[in-house]
This record gives sequence, structure tokens and C-alpha cells, in this order.
Amino acid sequence: MKTLKLIAVLALAGLVSACADARIASRNAPFEPVTPGVLGPTIPSVAVNDIRVRVPKRLRVSEANSYYPSGDIVWRGEPLGDRHQQVAQVMYDGLNKGASTLTGATTVDLDVEVLRFHGLSEKARYSTGGVHNITFALQIRDAETGALISEPRVVEADLRAFGGLEAIAADNRGETQRVRIVEHLSRVIQTELTTEEG
Repeated sequence: MKTLKLIAVLALAGLVSACADARIASRNAPFEPVTPGVLGPTIPSVAVNDIRVRVPKRLRVSEANSYYPSGDIVWRGEPLGDRHQQVAQVMYDGLNKGASTLTGATTVDLDVEVLRFHGLSEKARYSTGGVHNITFALQIRDAETGALISEPRVVEADLRAFGGLEAIAADNRGETQRVRIVEHLSRVIQTELTTEEG
């Protein structure tokens, strides 16, 4: 009978221990860059050396003034011009603003490819408002070796877009679409580079 109780207690202890968190704290572990396809446990504390933003020409621009223009790039925050170049500059300005505040031990380069940059048309901005849909692929590389530090990932950086009187009031305060998006991207990249989940 005692043997049976002992076996039951040992079995119960084994089941309970299986639920325990076996992760080891890695904050003091040495950093080792990962190879492509292998996700590192955490992003190390970083400082950004360079940001390379690419807006592929295959992304279709729409200048249609409808509530939801079809296209990969919809941008009205600047005068009519090369929207690919304008979007690249907005992305760079926002990411650089956020990244420039980081002073970590590992120097990295960021490779960014814009997948979608969908602001508001004039019709939507001055009536309903909506969402600035911003999606980009991010790769973080060791600046010295070029090795990937974390698995490449897609970042969804959507931002509520003002409409109607709210949009007009924001413009009057200097909070243009461009200003708001740059500030938002600044916060997004700080989160991506300072938290494990991104």
C-alpha cells in the first residue's frame, strides 16, 4: 500500500513539474547572431547604424478620390509627385526618429520593404476618416557582419486617421497626416526593437 502511495505521489510530482516554465533568463547571456530561418530568443539591446527603406515600383499608386481607392499606395499628405519616393522618405523619417533614441550595445542595420502604405483620399479625410494602413517587412542585421539578428517579420503599423472637423483641427495644430505618421512610426520601431514580441 505504501509503495502504491509513493508511486502516486511521484507521478503527481512529475505531472506538476511538466507544467513548470523551463525558460532560462537570458538577459546576461552572450549575444550570438542567428542564421536566416532561425529565430533568436530575444532581440539584444541595439543601436541603429543604418536604415534602408525600399518601396518597390511594383506597388501600384492610386490617385482616385474615392472613399477606399484600390492600390498599394494611397498618399495625399504631400503635393502630387513621385509617391514611391515620398512614401520612402516618410517611412525613413519615422523609423529614423524612433531608432535614433536607442543606445544599445549591438549595432544593427534595418532593412525595410514597404508592402502597403494606404493613407486617406481627400474624400475620406474630409468626411469619414478611417485608418492609415501601413505594412512593412523588417529585417534586423548585425551592422558589422550582416548576419540576421532575428527572423524577418511583417509589421502591421496601422494608425487611426482623422476625418472631417477632427482632421481640419489637427491640420490647424500642425498635426498633418505626415506629422502623425512619422510620430507613429517612431513609436512602432522603438517597440519592434526593444521588446521580445515586437
